[in-house]
Amino acid sequence: RAFHAYARYWVEGARLGATPRREVVQRFQVDGLHHLVDGMAAGNGVVMALPHVGSWEYGGAFLAAVGLPMTSVAERIEPPELYDYFVEQRAAIGLTVLPLDQNAGRAVLAELRRGHLVGLLSDRDIEGNGVDVEFFGEKTTMPAGPAALSLRTGARLVTGAVYSGPGRDHRALVQPPIDLTRRGSLRADVARITQEVAHRFEGLIRRAPEQWHVFQPIWPDERVDAVP
Repeated sequence: RAFHAYARYWVEGARLGATPRREVVQRFQVDGLHHLVDGMAAGNGVVMALPHVGSWEYGGAFLAAVGLPMTSVAERIEPPELYDYFVEQRAAIGLTVLPLDQNAGRAVLAELRRGHLVGLLSDRDIEGNGVDVEFFGEKTTMPAGPAALSLRTGARLVTGAVYSGPGRDHRALVQPPIDLTRRGSLRADVARITQEVAHRFEGLIRRAPEQWHVFQPIWPDERVDAVP
């Protein structure tokens, strides 16, 4: 079921550029959209942290269709032609994709300071410099980006997920903003907020675990270098 859901994600992504916006909207239901609308109205931008669940790009297409275009960050994939195709397809649906490189942080900060919506897939510590969290009862690390960016810019931080089905339809859940009240040092606050993101991801993944598209080891004891 997990690989079937992952294959669906890629097929839908390939077709999104040719899908009429009206159809995208008709086939999409969202609970909690007002959290994004209210956050954008506040003027400091919104960071939306998401797990690799369902068809998140379909959610980006929906948001663009209703006037809330989103910027995201993606790691470069091989071959380069596939990555370029990926970016072009996302641009066709109104989703701006920034490459995950040394300039990504500055680029995302600029987007938020313009009051834009930024979506960050945040359940994998791709760069290996994340924050220690407990996730499904095990210690691992997650990116500090969502918490750090929100604290630096005043952007609201929300969590959510997009689920595929039933049929060709999609449904999404946007959760209320996370409390960003400063309680200690920046490092401590980033750690606390990132842990809250991790706990929220647990609930979002439990709603459809077969749609969680993470096939790489994310807990330390699963990694090859941890095997005796």
